[in-house]
Amino acid sequence: MSRGEWRIMNSFGALQQLVPELAELLERRYSLLRIIRSQGPIGRRYIAAQMDSSERVIRGELDILREQGLLHTSSLGVQLTPEGEEVFVELQSVVRGFYDLKQLENKLAEALGVRKMIIVPGDCDKDPASRRDLARAAADYLCAVLKDHDILAVSGGTTLASVAESVGLHDCQRNVTVVPVRGGLGEDIKIQANSVAVALAENLGGNYRLLHAPEDVLPCNLEQILNEPKIRSVIALGRRANVLLHGIGTAEEMARRRGFDDASLMELIAAGAVGEAFGCYFDAQGRIVRNTTSVGLRMEDLERIPLVVAVGGGRSKAWAVMAVLARGYCDVCITDEGVARRLMSIKEIQ
Repeated sequence: MSRGEWRIMNSFGALQQLVPELAELLERRYSLLRIIRSQGPIGRRYIAAQMDSSERVIRGELDILREQGLLHTSSLGVQLTPEGEEVFVELQSVVRGFYDLKQLENKLAEALGVRKMIIVPGDCDKDPASRRDLARAAADYLCAVLKDHDILAVSGGTTLASVAESVGLHDCQRNVTVVPVRGGLGEDIKIQANSVAVALAENLGGNYRLLHAPEDVLPCNLEQILNEPKIRSVIALGRRANVLLHGIGTAEEMARRRGFDDASLMELIAAGAVGEAFGCYFDAQGRIVRNTTSVGLRMEDLERIPLVVAVGGGRSKAWAVMAVLARGYCDVCITDEGVARRLMSIKEIQ
């Protein structure tokens, strides 16, 4: 925390003693601005539903913020004014201090053995605004570390698709090459690794290569597929990546996406699998309990990549995050408060 932020938080602590309801008011107004920022223009009814409040209460809050020049109302709903955007950005550091997120990041980074933890407020399982904040935080970090002529390797999934979309909101142009690290799972085309690579490359102003192969194949067909020159060259390019960005999935979620039947799924859970990455299923200690036959980068390839960034949020993913980080290859983990608080209790960090 900077000296300026420390002074703000110190003053806030004194004000909270004088006005105990200040903390609750700050949290409510910040949450309101966060929802409007990420989804605006948006109507009162949708805001009220997300904040579990009545439209009457939300209308009163909106009136106050509008009088301060922070909101603009149109036939489409409410959205932040430029002044509202500035106030929100300034509030973020105050709120992070209020929730002790910086201290939480440092504790978890040490406990989990990663270079850096980035934690956004909220819980992606409960709050759509937190999911957007998570994607925005990952996009911010990506734009900060990428350099011209870098190779960026990416996996697929809903979280990374949102990150690619968020990068498009930045003025972030990089002459990079984006390459998918996995084949397709036969799912929604928008969240496949190829689609994420294309979206990121276009939003960054870079180039992309595509991996035209399924992720899961029969063992007898794997060698033949990997010997295809175009497939082999894309995988080789991914191994030379400067930055790797990948999502984290729960074992059950990823098994279902791969079409496991109920018997196979129960066998996987019985083996203790809680998380998945790169076709490997891990138990809580990071041990591989099942390895799929897949096309793309493997776990051993990650050791040669200078910067590996994992992204995943929602309290339900806490065990998955811990399992994947336990492998020791991840340098930076971007997650949310729901995961972080749960990990604190799992690890019994003081």
